Amino acid sequence: MSFKDERTGLPATLRSLSHRVILAEGGARRIIAFSAGATGALALAPFDIVPAMAVPLCVAVWLIDGSAGCGVAALRSAAGAGWWLGFGYFLAGLWWLGAAMLVEADQFAWALPLAVFGLPAGLAIFTALGFAAARAIWPSGPLRIFALAAGLGGAEWLRGSILTGFPWNDIGMALAAAGPLVQTASLIGLHGLDLAAIIIFAAPATLTDAPLFGRSRSIAIWIAVALLGAMAQFGALRLAAGRTEYAPGVKLRLMQPNLPQDAKFRPQNGPAILERYLTLSNRDAGPERRGAAEFTHIIWPESAFPYILSKQPGALAAIARTLQGAILLTGGARVEEDGDGGGKIFNSILVVQGDQIAGVFDKIHLVPFGEYLPMEKYLTPLGLTQLVPGVWDQGAGPRMLSAPGLPLMSPLICYEAIFPGKATETGAVRQRPRLLLNVTNDGWFGLTSGPYQHFAQARLRAIEEGLPLIRVANTGVSAIVDPWGRVLDSLPLGVEGIIDGRLPQPTTPTVYARWGRYAFPALWILTILIALLAWRKSACEPSKLRHTPS
Repeated sequence: MSFKDERTGLPATLRSLSHRVILAEGGARRIIAFSAGATGALALAPFDIVPAMAVPLCVAVWLIDGSAGCGVAALRSAAGAGWWLGFGYFLAGLWWLGAAMLVEADQFAWALPLAVFGLPAGLAIFTALGFAAARAIWPSGPLRIFALAAGLGGAEWLRGSILTGFPWNDIGMALAAAGPLVQTASLIGLHGLDLAAIIIFAAPATLTDAPLFGRSRSIAIWIAVALLGAMAQFGALRLAAGRTEYAPGVKLRLMQPNLPQDAKFRPQNGPAILERYLTLSNRDAGPERRGAAEFTHIIWPESAFPYILSKQPGALAAIARTLQGAILLTGGARVEEDGDGGGKIFNSILVVQGDQIAGVFDKIHLVPFGEYLPMEKYLTPLGLTQLVPGVWDQGAGPRMLSAPGLPLMSPLICYEAIFPGKATETGAVRQRPRLLLNVTNDGWFGLTSGPYQHFAQARLRAIEEGLPLIRVANTGVSAIVDPWGRVLDSLPLGVEGIIDGRLPQPTTPTVYARWGRYAFPALWILTILIALLAWRKSACEPSKLRHTPS
C-alpha cells in the first residue's frame, strides 16, 4: 500500500527516494551519482529512451540539495557528486572508444583503460565544475533548476569549446530522437538544447520539495510543461510546412563498403580495395551505360585508399573507365610536396572527374590522439602515439568544396560533424553552402553505440543549418537526410551496400544559421538571471534538508 504525503500529495515512497539521495553520504552518495549518470546514457542513440535523462538530472538536483556545509565545503561536496555522476554518464556513453584500441591491438591494447576509463574521468571534471557553479547560486526554491541549467549548461558549452572541444553526447542530444522537439535546434542549436533539456528533465525533482521551499513548488513543472508544449508546437508546424524538394539533374549513389578497419592501412590491399569499391559502385548498373544514366555522382567514405590516389595513375584510370562520366567524391590522403623530398599530408575529400582530381578539401579539425598527439613534447617520451599512422597536417579552410553538377558544399570529414555552429564556416567568404557532405570512417568502433551517436550529431547539424546532409560511412550509418533532419534513406551499421537517391534542396537560412553565435550566450545569461532572482535566501539554506525528517 502507498500512502500519500500530506505536504506534497505524492506517494510517500517518492518523497522517501528524494530524501535518501539528499541525505546520502560517502560511498552511498558516490554510487547513487554514478548509477544515475550511467542511466542517462540510455537517452542517447542507439537506445533513444528519452525519459531516461530525467534520472541523472533529478538526482543532480537532490545531490546539490544535499551538498552539506557553507562556502568552499559546499562547493567541494557538489563538485564531488558532479564528478561521479559525470563519470557514470560518460563511461556508459563512451565505452565504445575502447574498440579503437583493439584495431591494432599489438600496438594500442595497453591504452584500452585510458580510452574506456581515462577519458570519461577527464570529461567528468566538466560536470563537477557545472555542479559547483550551480551550487554557488543555488536558490531555495523550485527555480533552482535554472541554477542547474546555468551551471551544467555552461559546463557543456565549455566542454565543447576548450582544448579543441569535444561536444559529444551533450545533454541536449537526449532530445535528438524526441520527434518534433528537436526542431528547436533550428532556433537555438545544440547548446541551447542543453539548457532546455536540463530544465525539462530536472523539473520533476521539485515535486518532492518540502514546505521549506514554499507553496509554489509546482512552478518548475509548469515551466517545463510550457517549454515542452512550445517546442512540440513549433516542431510540428515546422515539419508540416517543410516539403522536401530536390535538385534537378542530380542522381546520387552512396557506397558503403563495410571494409574491415585493419585492412585499410595495408598498402598491399590497395588493388583489392579499389576493385571492391568499383564493383560495389557499379552494382546493378545497366549494360549500356553504365552509370551515366543512373547516377551522376558517386560518393565514397573517408580514408578510402591505403595509398595516395594522386600518385596512382593506374587507379585513376580504372576509376574513369568504370564510372564512365560520373563524378566521384571520395575521402583520401593528399600530399603537398615541398620540393625537398618532404611535404605535408592531409586527410581530404577529393573530387575525381575522369582520371583527374578536380577539387580538394583538407580536414580542418583533426582528432586528438587519432590524427595528432596533444602535448606531443611531453607524451611522446612516455611511449604514446596517435592511432592513425603518419604526420597529418591541418587544412587552412575555408569550409567549402565545389564539384561539377553539385551546389556549393560544406565538407565535414568524420569528427568535424560534431561541432555546432562550425558546420558552415566559410571565413571571409559570405556565400552560404547548400549541402553538408559528411564522409567518415566509423569502422574504428565496430558494431557499438559510437557510430549511431555520430550519425545523430551529424543529423542535428542539418536541422540547425537548414541544409541537407549526405553522409557516407565505411561501416555505417550512411544516409540522405533532408534539411528538417528527416532520414530519406539509409544503410544500417555493419552492412555492405549502396544508396541511390536524389539531392534534397536546402531551406531558407534558419534562425540559428543567421544568429547562432548569439543564441547560447543570450539564453545562458537569461538562465543565470532567473536563478539569481530566485536566490532569496543564503546559499547555505539547501543544507537544511539534511536535517529534514524523511
